[in-house]
Amino acid sequence: MEIDMVGFGSSNSPQRPVGHSPDPCASSDERRATSDRILRLAGLVKESVVDGPGLRAVVFVQGCPHRCPGCHNPKTWDPAGGFLMTVEELWDEIKGLRLLRGITYSGGEPFAQAAPLALLAERIKGKGWDLFVYTGYTWEELQRRRTHDPGSDRLLRLADVLVDGPFILAARDPRLPFRGSRNQRLIDLRASEGAGRSVIWEVPAWTD
Repeated sequence: MEIDMVGFGSSNSPQRPVGHSPDPCASSDERRATSDRILRLAGLVKESVVDGPGLRAVVFVQGCPHRCPGCHNPKTWDPAGGFLMTVEELWDEIKGLRLLRGITYSGGEPFAQAAPLALLAERIKGKGWDLFVYTGYTWEELQRRRTHDPGSDRLLRLADVLVDGPFILAARDPRLPFRGSRNQRLIDLRASEGAGRSVIWEVPAWTD
């Protein structure tokens, strides 16, 4: 879906920058730990019924290397755009939401910020919510990525469904549930982990 910006807290504006300047005296490990807790976001939609089954909140990350022609959210491409929030601050905005079935990560490219999103995913799963993740990478590409990126590996282990592949304008099909073009797949990540191959997630009949 196209981002409909909604407010954080009482400000009615999601574009509330967070002052996180790197400490020039910090070690590389300390800087890495800090970066793994900060997200660059485009926005948060607190109620959606088009980004996965049931009522969901959608986290739109900022920054995308894919830049698909026809993208709904080209404003999310710039990796220097958007605004910063810590994982804890974003969780404070999400955890009190009621009647949700789950959370969706969209973008932008979530796997460009996999480490902090994995930290957020731990809190989401602890709440009993399911997790959908949209990505411009294919599942096969992410299997290779996870071998050298612990954040991607952790996020793949925590998420439930992956909507994979770039949006291809020539393959656009508005009749498809939860995806924009025919090349994109809904992958059951839990079943795929067990099978060692991509397993298609079956869309619940009540969403048709």
